[in-house]
Amino acid sequence: APRAAKSPKVQVFVEYQGRQVEQEALLAAVKADWTGAAIKTLELYVKPEDGAVYYVVNGEGTGRVAF
Repeated sequence: APRAAKSPKVQVFVEYQGRQVEQEALLAAVKADWTGAAIKTLELYVKPEDGAVYYVVNGEGTGRVAF
C-alpha cells in the first residue's frame, strides 16, 4: 500500500473571461481589506461574474474585494 503523503502544496487559479487570479493574490487582497479581529478562520466565495471575492472571517465578519 502506498505511504500516506504529507499535505501537498496546492495552488488555486480562477480563470474567467480571459482573466486569471491566483489563490495567494485573493488571500492577500482579503487580508489587506480586513481590519477586524485576528483571522482564525476564513471562507472565500469567488464569484467571477461579479469580479469579486466575498469573504467571511471567523464565522462573523464579512466583506468583498474585487479581483
